[in-house]
Amino acid sequence: MIQNMTIFQMASGLASHATDRQALTAQNIANADTPGYKARDIVPFEQSYEASGSIAMQGTRAGHFGVARGGVGGEVFTVSPFGIESPNGNSVSLEAEMIRSAEIRQQHDLAVGIYQKSLTILRTSMGRK
Repeated sequence: MIQNMTIFQMASGLASHATDRQALTAQNIANADTPGYKARDIVPFEQSYEASGSIAMQGTRAGHFGVARGGVGGEVFTVSPFGIESPNGNSVSLEAEMIRSAEIRQQHDLAVGIYQKSLTILRTSMGRK
């Protein structure tokens, strides 16, 4: 029987990360005309996944590295896409936010795809369709 379902945890974490990131992108777009507002983003999923260390890699040989990976983080930081702020101190670029939104959608679709394929493999291994 399968006892470790880390692929489902990772897919769920990726989808959750994409959701949080999309919410920040929506806030950035909503505040595009707010004086002094600084655009924000969340660290990439890869960095937060590596930094959390909740899912450890298994070493099956003496030469394997003892690196731990796993989990999801959500460190928020300010971004200035083109290094330019408007005269009122706002750093939101609608073009950059739209590009980021499309990237986030792809990330979410990837997470859902991984989850669905993993369920299909699990069902097939149990003899169900």
